Amino acid sequence: MQVAGDLTARRLVLIPYLVSVLVLFWFSTTADESRTENDPVAPHVRTQCSLKVKAGEALEAETFVAREHFKEDITPTARVRISWLGAMFMRRFAVKFETAVNRCLQIHILKNPSNNNAIVGELGIPDGTKLADVWRLLELQANGESGALQTNSAPNIFFVRDAKGDLGVVDVLWGGAGWEIGASPIGSQRTWPPGTRVFFHGAD
Repeated sequence: MQVAGDLTARRLVLIPYLVSVLVLFWFSTTADESRTENDPVAPHVRTQCSLKVKAGEALEAETFVAREHFKEDITPTARVRISWLGAMFMRRFAVKFETAVNRCLQIHILKNPSNNNAIVGELGIPDGTKLADVWRLLELQANGESGALQTNSAPNIFFVRDAKGDLGVVDVLWGGAGWEIGASPIGSQRTWPPGTRVFFHGAD
């Protein structure tokens, strides 16, 4: 009888504690939902660098030739399975030569439909991402594996300068057989849907 009494007493002590935890959880969830509805983009998440650099070690610059990497190829030996390259991407971006170093990128997730100008105004992307940055992310998910790039048929977009130095948008989407890569002008009226991931090079 004494044991049963002790157990009952412990349960009565735990009840107020559990109630307080549930109340705190409810307020936290409500606050998160409120921010999601009002904010056009979610807080950014820093992705991992594709190369680990030790403290004090200098980053090696390399020449990145876009046309030697971005090729339509879905064979088992492809470095990255790419099933489609858009005409604008080939004309404006595939002809680029870049001096590239390994860089970390940041991600913003759109919570509402948004066009290019609105995204640039929200995030401030003056210099743009390099094609070498895009390629390194693709290599990490060469066959559509899970990772920073989403593979659920939703877009991943990058603001990249073309061969003339004009800022444009490169969109990357997993199509099942391989990656589909297109491009559009910065002034395009295209609206990106909620869930689109925006990749950009932020402050280190």
